[in-house]
Amino acid sequence: MSFNALSIAAAESHGDPAIHPYLVGALTLAILLGLLLALVTFGGGREHS
Repeated sequence: MSFNALSIAAAESHGDPAIHPYLVGALTLAILLGLLLALVTFGGGREHS
């Protein structure tokens, strides 16, 4: 199969994503907020050197 035919076939065969993009974004946001909370919790109250 030539590159041109392959690119046309790929462009025409689009569908719904396997995982919803909002789910990926929400999961990423939850992980990052959890890491931020852990950083503030463990780092809070220590004196600066």
